[in-house]
Amino acid sequence: MTRILNKPEKEFHHPAGEWQQPGPKNNGIWDQILAQDAGSGEATLLQRYEAGAATPPETIAHEYWEEVMILSGELTDLRLGQTFTAGMYACRPPGMKHGPYRSESGCSMLVFIR
Repeated sequence: MTRILNKPEKEFHHPAGEWQQPGPKNNGIWDQILAQDAGSGEATLLQRYEAGAATPPETIAHEYWEEVMILSGELTDLRLGQTFTAGMYACRPPGMKHGPYRSESGCSMLVFIR
């Protein structure tokens, strides 16, 4: 069965979408949507953490697939006590626990939500 996504067709361009906070408790964390299927919620986005930014202290789990590639900087998973750096990748199925996170120096990531 072929799955149809309703993301817009876009050739190479400089993203110009607004940066938005992904939630009221995520001070210093910003998302820029690159492409999104409004019907399914599937999206490709850039996410950046300002230096010292952190998620709320709870462990994170969601009901969608998430793939993340760190493009620059570092991100520490406080629950695991591990720091991840540029070039590292995560693939999280629905329900996978991760975080909370903090970035001392800041970071940028490419995120796919499915």
